[in-house]
Amino acid sequence: MTAQAAAAWMLKTLEDDGTLYQDVAVAHIMEAFGNELAGINANGNSSINPSVLKVFNELTPAAVWSRSGRYWRWRKDFDLPGRLQP
Repeated sequence: MTAQAAAAWMLKTLEDDGTLYQDVAVAHIMEAFGNELAGINANGNSSINPSVLKVFNELTPAAVWSRSGRYWRWRKDFDLPGRLQP
């Protein structure tokens, strides 16, 4: 499968649920699209291939990444500038 298909699934899930947790995304991408697009990195953390994240970021300019919660959500009025939030 392609990075575009995985990113499209991520977008649909974010639209439907309002949030998308990285662990959920990784598990689904690994099952549906294979280990080339997501997996567990050398540190034991779930990870998504940068090619998928690039497409997802292009599709979701109004989304932010919550570093502490390890999830994406839609931007709120109180958010800091930029995509990365504490």
